[in-house]
Amino acid sequence: MSVNQKNISFSIIIPVYNRPDEIDELLESLTRQSFKGFEVIIVEDGSNITCKKVVNKYEKQLQIRYIFQENKGPGIARNTGMLQAQSQYFVILDSDVILPDNYLSIVNNQLQKKFVDAYGGPDAAMDNFTPIQKAINYAMTSFLTTGGIRGKSEKAGKFYPRSFNMGISKEVFQKTGGFSEMRYGEDIDLSIRIMKNGFKTALIQQAFVYHKRRNTLKSFYHQVKHSGEARIILHHKHRGSLKPVHFFPALFTIGLVLSVLLSFLRIYWLFYIYLLYFLLLIIDAFKQYKSVKLALYSAIASVVMLTGYGWGFIQTFVRRQDENKK
Repeated sequence: MSVNQKNISFSIIIPVYNRPDEIDELLESLTRQSFKGFEVIIVEDGSNITCKKVVNKYEKQLQIRYIFQENKGPGIARNTGMLQAQSQYFVILDSDVILPDNYLSIVNNQLQKKFVDAYGGPDAAMDNFTPIQKAINYAMTSFLTTGGIRGKSEKAGKFYPRSFNMGISKEVFQKTGGFSEMRYGEDIDLSIRIMKNGFKTALIQQAFVYHKRRNTLKSFYHQVKHSGEARIILHHKHRGSLKPVHFFPALFTIGLVLSVLLSFLRIYWLFYIYLLYFLLLIIDAFKQYKSVKLALYSAIASVVMLTGYGWGFIQTFVRRQDENKK
């Protein structure tokens, strides 16, 4: 049954790049939403493998539109979608998420109860995710890796919605201009500008998504390395946005290298500290997954995340210092 366009109260914006299978899963989850008043806008960002056929499957089940543009990055693709949106509130999702059936109902009820112009929600892993995907989810959400700050607590300071699961009002988009051309960190950049313009943000704790993330540790490493690079760029763009917690992965990476060098000199105290930290990760992950295999994978993924982010952070920091001297 088609959705009546007059009942639309959310415009769901989804950029996609060479991921038709993921879009299929996301769109299927949208057909099961208990809340029906929404439209879906898919923006194909110059993909070589398009998802047009997948989108066509859902034309009778969803109020859906498909837009193709030359590759300009995820931020600009989201802006393209928002420019075409018909509602007053935009829900922005990454293509690699799956929604629980009550996701939009939770968001709608929360906004009806206490309206905010921008919100974000946490992410979680489904039972059928691969061991690597579950391990990466642990690394990105555990407080032992500082990941928990990004989507599971409001006590860590002002909440900065992330583009895998966020919503903004049309007014926010019009006043801020939406996402910048940054390829990485563009969601944090927007969140900072949202706050600078006097809008309030909120975490809707129950509005979580299942986030598939990367399938290999190698691709995950490159992803978080770019995030570390983006953090320094954001610091130069928004002075004061760099917090002490953002230095932890860089310090972790430097300390890890130092522990290995000291071991060659038979000085092991720093190595033992890292070993203890690794064991704590395993214990904490085991409490969550009740699996020794997943606990070990999670600890490894956490080290990959910290060193990848840390190395990207260090490289960009040093490069920026050199540029400032010239």
